[in-house]
Amino acid sequence: MNVGPLNPTLPDLLIGLVSFVICFWILAGVLLPRLKRTLEEREALTTGRTREAEAVLAEAAEVRARYEAELAGARHEAARIRQQAKEEGSAAIAAARAEGARERDEAIASATETISAARSAAEAELRPHVHVLAAELAGRILGEPLPATAAGR
Repeated sequence: MNVGPLNPTLPDLLIGLVSFVICFWILAGVLLPRLKRTLEEREALTTGRTREAEAVLAEAAEVRARYEAELAGARHEAARIRQQAKEEGSAAIAAARAEGARERDEAIASATETISAARSAAEAELRPHVHVLAAELAGRILGEPLPATAAGR
């Protein structure tokens, strides 16, 4: 093999190869276990952190599920309370309408009785004067006064 002025000889190549193997063996014996141990520790830490992160995520998912369940329960309770309030409001409105209708009917009945009594009283009061009033009215229509006694006959 011709590499120019750096052309190695066979003994130089053997010495270099033996030196390389010895250095490699020393480095592999000293540095490789240490490097391997460091890499294993790093892997263990990484794996441990990953497991911790997965555990935290699982716990967070569980907490979220409980929170959503509680939230759904609260929404259901709020809907039930709204429905109950709506029913109570409807019942109160129906009761108020019934009470108002009853009071209206009582007021109408009372007013009817009052009007009937007032009408009867007015009729009883005006009945003796009907002849006189009729004669006056007829006199106005005819244009001449009529005697009340003539109208009564």
